[in-house]
Amino acid sequence: MTVREAVFEWLRSQGMTTVFGNPGSTELPFLDRWPGDFRYVLGLQEASVVGMADGYARATGQCAFVNLHSAAGVGHALGNLFTAYRNGAPMVITAGQQARALLPNLPFLGATEAATFPKPYVKFSIEPARAADVPAAIAQAHRIAMQRPYGPTFVSIPSDDWGAACQPVVARGWFPDAAPDPAALAEAARMIAAARRPVLVVGPEVDSECCGPDLVRLAG
Repeated sequence: MTVREAVFEWLRSQGMTTVFGNPGSTELPFLDRWPGDFRYVLGLQEASVVGMADGYARATGQCAFVNLHSAAGVGHALGNLFTAYRNGAPMVITAGQQARALLPNLPFLGATEAATFPKPYVKFSIEPARAADVPAAIAQAHRIAMQRPYGPTFVSIPSDDWGAACQPVVARGWFPDAAPDPAALAEAARMIAAARRPVLVVGPEVDSECCGPDLVRLAG
């Protein structure tokens, strides 16, 4: 099995058959022989691509899959990547990279320290050390993106990795919720109950979790 086959098989297992992208030459091995059960939503510029994926992720509650071009393409997307990070939009962003054999010679459009480029506005960022690790890296990026607080993750993939041999990724369970500390909840409840005119300052998570009516009742 090739890396490309393993990634598409894993994406199917997660129901992630919509891909948002603006590709370049380093993404061609991923796009070759595009499977008929996948939809590629083409954007004319990388910022638009991430913006569409942001809206899709927040509207559906599903993790969006994004395909960008190496280096400059990721740079174009950074403004809306910041917005997606602040919005808490779960997405896995992949970007092409020049072939591994070319990287020591600093090729044109090669991404220097590719995994560092989108930080700090991603929850997880990696360029796998081996081609065979790419499918597992994408699966790990998905798990982290879908753990609260939701947010984008990033995987840089050298162009020659897609044809390399690898083992299939076994789909594992992931758990989006983390339980709050009971003692901290009790203390917060005590402070609110004792307050005469409490002021509640909340973030966008109230809307994303559909907790607006609960917050109104709490304030009342």
